[in-house]
Amino acid sequence: MATNLPMTPQMEQIHGEINDNFRALSNGFQRLDKIKDSNRQSKQLEELTGRMRECKRLIKEFESEIKDEGTRNPPEVTKQLNDEKQSMVKELNSYVALRKTYMSTNKRVELFDTGAGASEPMAEDNARMASAMSNQELVDAGMKTMDETDQAIERSKKVLAHNNNTGSFLHTCLFCQTEQMERIVNELDTIQFSIKKASQLVKEIGRQVATDKCIMLFLFLIVCGVIAIIIVKIVNPNNKDIRDIPGLAPPAPARRLLYLRDPKNP
Repeated sequence: MATNLPMTPQMEQIHGEINDNFRALSNGFQRLDKIKDSNRQSKQLEELTGRMRECKRLIKEFESEIKDEGTRNPPEVTKQLNDEKQSMVKELNSYVALRKTYMSTNKRVELFDTGAGASEPMAEDNARMASAMSNQELVDAGMKTMDETDQAIERSKKVLAHNNNTGSFLHTCLFCQTEQMERIVNELDTIQFSIKKASQLVKEIGRQVATDKCIMLFLFLIVCGVIAIIIVKIVNPNNKDIRDIPGLAPPAPARRLLYLRDPKNP
């Protein structure tokens, strides 16, 4: 593989990981020829299958990086990177074909794994399917599976972005409602304070009115008493039990008419 291509640090890292996996696959298949025990061969094939899946994933990431950098790289650089990707795909196809040879004698490891909970009949069907397919078909099927996975990831990203937008909108609404509730609470506190002040004012007015009524009643009683004394004095002026009212003249004494007798008529 070419190693002097202009790559970004991310592409260099992916390219290095792919080369490491290819070296591990080469060494693994060489050791597989020396293993005679079927169980150990099956375990070795499982490890190599995992390496090939990892290579497929890394090649897909490498292709994505090429697309991302396509607008910034010159066309010739993009072509060289695509050629490098095709060479990695071909090398992976060779290992897939080599694995297909071992799959014809060992059905327990399948290329298209259905997960940890897969049943044995389904695994054997997948193994027979992989054995019947050509190398290019295997690669195309793997690429198709990765495309479907990428589409599912993109859909998940869209759903996540939508959820983030919805969360941001809800956060804004909650913030506005919180501010509105704070204003309402402040207004309620102001109204409550006004009600307390009004209650105190009403109480003060009530006390003043009660005091004024008491004073008026007291004055009325004094006036009534004075009028009663005056009436009694007028009706019975010789009553010594009733003292004279200050400022009121006592009743005039009975007057006697004086006259002179005529000396001539005794």
